[in-house]
Order: sequence, then structure tokens, then C-alpha cells
Amino acid sequence: MKTIRVGGVPEHFNFPWHIALNENLFNKHNINLVWKDFYGGTGELSQALANKEIDIALMLTEGCIQQINQGKDFKIIQQYIATPLIWGIHVAHHSEYKNLADLKNTKAAISRHGSGSHLLTYLLAKQLNWDTEKLQFELVKNLDGALQALPNNNAQYFMWEHFTTKPYVDNNTFRRIGDFPTPWPCFVIASRTPFLENNIPDVSNILEIINNITQDFKNRKQIAAVLAENYQQDIEDIKEWLLKTEWSQEQITLTNVEKVQEELFDLGLINKKLPNQEFITYL
Repeated sequence: MKTIRVGGVPEHFNFPWHIALNENLFNKHNINLVWKDFYGGTGELSQALANKEIDIALMLTEGCIQQINQGKDFKIIQQYIATPLIWGIHVAHHSEYKNLADLKNTKAAISRHGSGSHLLTYLLAKQLNWDTEKLQFELVKNLDGALQALPNNNAQYFMWEHFTTKPYVDNNTFRRIGDFPTPWPCFVIASRTPFLENNIPDVSNILEIINNITQDFKNRKQIAAVLAENYQQDIEDIKEWLLKTEWSQEQITLTNVEKVQEELFDLGLINKKLPNQEFITYL
């Protein structure tokens, strides 16, 4: 049995993988799939994939494309989530900041450079006509780090997935002052090129298993209640999230790769654009 290590954020988007593991669906294809949670998000996932700690990663689209553009030997093998990610923009509950304009020239908490929380800060700044060269960052590693940094005023705002942070808004640790949806589908599945070249049949089987689950995921019995329990979320929040989220079973389009590259280039987060085909591979 071949061991294949897969990493992703510990969020509700990735619950289909845990269903497949609980039902032993990978074992039926002689695959020992080992799942690993990465609390630091796409920046941490990229490092783990490059260091061969994992073989497949579920990464934010913009982060993955930036990493490939900057030389990482990764390929996108499929789009995973077809809808945008809704980034909540958070401040400490008792902070003086009341709206987005108040955050100009303050410091953003980010998990690490190259993470979604880092890249989306640039996109937000562009929308608000801020000078992106004046952006300031405090590295906090993960959500737990931000839960300390904002109340202690080590950073003044933090961008993270709306529903994952909702419990901390509800308990008055954070206050959300806005939302920022990504202008493209938010998650892709990526792997290292050498690994792919040697494991195409197994990777294809993994994708088939996951796609079969995601096609019918929303119709699974009591799925909202199961997700609410597993991720400590209010069931009404989960129902709202399910309405706004669609899984993909297709490869990312070249148009979306181009759109991400254009935005990253315009923001100075990459210094060149590559042919869009170089980012993806078809299994």
C-alpha cells in the first residue's frame, strides 16, 4: 500500500477528505492517505510541499500561483473550491477602529509572507487606494497568534476566512468591520512535479474519490449539523456558508490563472508573468 501525504487548513472546506478517510475509500485503491492539518495556511503548506513533508496540498489559488511563479516546482492538478473565499476583516473588539478607512497606516497581522492573509492585505489596500509600499505586517503564524496580537495591539487588523473567525466575533475577541471576497475561485489542489510524474494513477484515483464526495456533499444527511459539531460553529452560520460555497471537479481555467497573475504583477508581488499553461497539469 502506497502512503501519500496530503495537507490542508483545518477548516470546513476540507471535510470531504475526512469523510473519505473515515469510509476507508482510499484503502480500496491501495492508498494509505495520511492527512495533516496546517494551521498556518497556504504559506506553511507551500513550505511543507517544497520540503517534501507532504505530497499534495490544498492551497489558496493566489498563494499557489505566486509560489509557482517564483520558482516552486509545483503544478495545480485541480481547482477545489469554485467560489470565492470571503475574508473577514477583523480588529480587536475594543479597538478604536470603526471602519476600513481607519486602518490606513496601521499594521496587519499575517500568518507568514506569501500566505493568503498577506496577499489579501495587498488586494484590500489596492481597493482602498492605499500606498501598498507603506503596508506594515506583524507575523503571527496562525489564527491563535492573531487572537493574541490584536487585543494586545501588536497588530491592528487581521484578514481570515469569515466563518472560521465567526466564533471569535461572537465571543467579543474580534470585531468584524468588513468582508473581502476573492475575485477568483479560492482553493486549488497542487503537488510537486516530480511526485506527480511518478504517481499519476494514484493521484487520479484520489481526485476521483474526492470529486465523487464533493459532487453530492451538500446533500449528505445532516451535513450542516455534522460540520457545526466538528468545527465548533453555529449551525445557522454553517448553513449560510454552505449556500455560498461550491466545490469544483474541474481544472482551474487559464483565464483565472491569468487573472491572478495580472493582479499579483500589478501589486508588485511577482516581477514577471509566465505562460498560464505552466501552472497546471491535466491528469
